[in-house]
Amino acid sequence: MTDYNTTNTRFIIPGLQGLYAALAPVTVLYMRLIAGIAFMVHGWPKIMSPMGAVGMVEGLGFHPGWFWSPLLAGTEFFGGLLLALGLLTRPAAFAVSIVLCVTTYFHWVVQAEGFGGAEKSLLWLGITLYFVAHGGGRLSLDRAIGKQF
Repeated sequence: MTDYNTTNTRFIIPGLQGLYAALAPVTVLYMRLIAGIAFMVHGWPKIMSPMGAVGMVEGLGFHPGWFWSPLLAGTEFFGGLLLALGLLTRPAAFAVSIVLCVTTYFHWVVQAEGFGGAEKSLLWLGITLYFVAHGGGRLSLDRAIGKQF
């Protein structure tokens, strides 16, 4: 997990070192909360109707839709919840990253929207991959319980 150690970094303005060290865990918490809540909001309608995306997932080639639709709903909502909490952060972020790879493909290739259509998915993917690599950060439940995946 990232410790946000700035002691070995040479800053142009050395007086900012303390500020950066203090802000780093808070900004990671903010990024994790926003990402997690966004995925929960996006997944909530699917949780309320887990079979509602059967046609969409089958249209993307994921058969049988009755299996993939609830899996998508759970991944978005519960993956977002775990990400927001910073609990099992890496596997939750990994699962959501897979969904984002599919949405990138969907917008870029299937919908033929190119980068402009896939841009948001790519940005969210960058955020989730950060958490796959670094974990939930200092202000996470993973850190609080002293274990991480």
